[in-house]
Amino acid sequence: MHGEFDLIRRYFDTISGDHPSVQLGIGDDCALLSPSSHFELAISVDTLVEGVHFLPDIHPENLAWRLIASSVSDLAAMGASPKWLTLACTLNDPSKEWLAAFSKGLTEACHNYSLILIGGDTTSGQQQVFTAQVHGEVPVGKALKRSGAQAGDAIVVSGTLGDSRAGLALLTAEREGESEYLQERYYRPTARLALGEALRELANAAVDISDGLLADLGHILTASGVGADVHVEALPLSAAIKELAPESAERWALSGGEDFELCFTLPQDRVFELQQISERLALPLTVVGEITQQQGIALLKSGEPMALPASLGFNHFGNEHE
Repeated sequence: MHGEFDLIRRYFDTISGDHPSVQLGIGDDCALLSPSSHFELAISVDTLVEGVHFLPDIHPENLAWRLIASSVSDLAAMGASPKWLTLACTLNDPSKEWLAAFSKGLTEACHNYSLILIGGDTTSGQQQVFTAQVHGEVPVGKALKRSGAQAGDAIVVSGTLGDSRAGLALLTAEREGESEYLQERYYRPTARLALGEALRELANAAVDISDGLLADLGHILTASGVGADVHVEALPLSAAIKELAPESAERWALSGGEDFELCFTLPQDRVFELQQISERLALPLTVVGEITQQQGIALLKSGEPMALPASLGFNHFGNEHE
């Protein structure tokens, strides 16, 4: 194992960069930052555990990208803009080639999402674990929350759903076939930052889809004290997932998770505003249901009630998603 400080100097110092907001970055006990005036800090932390959140044979560039994008997705769901990153890595005696590739992927992801690495920690262990804490800024009073959904709101999702779960099915040989698109959706998700910023003045509530649409929509419902009708036939499905697994596509879209799209609610009389945002961002935005006063989730297909899946999404301390 490389010495900790030598490892940091060789593979992570180059990601720190210079920025007026960073008074002191990597190399001291703490980083010193200067947040922008009239902005609030948005802070989130995510951990990826080998064998739980990523496959042991994942390419290190893809691992780094997946770590950063999944973490930044939380900022997107709050309408925040990324600023700084702290990173903790538990490594199992990685080679120089592995570290160079991980550093390359990390550098690309941080550049893509305008993140500056300001510190962290490295240690050695049998199981590899990576924790990214992302810090962002959002104008005071403009942060999107889970608690603002109101009865009558439309429920909207970005992109297509279930693709990451389908990509995982290919990578684990659960499904036979080939689809570079679906595997890429698993390896390199896209945090919808521009959409989150566009929704600051529009959405009543928002969440990113990490555990599955039903599970994450459930967080909005719980926080807001409302319920939802979800129309299964409206779910946005890619051509790739329908070709690979037509019998599983709807279920994976509802509960597969790790698509890192946004789910949000807004008043019905403002739904027309979504078209302009969709065209500007070249991103599909699909109404998939509505918020109700009666708590809980009701699935409907062509207007008829439909049973909820056995698992609503991924749960670390319960049943895993199917």
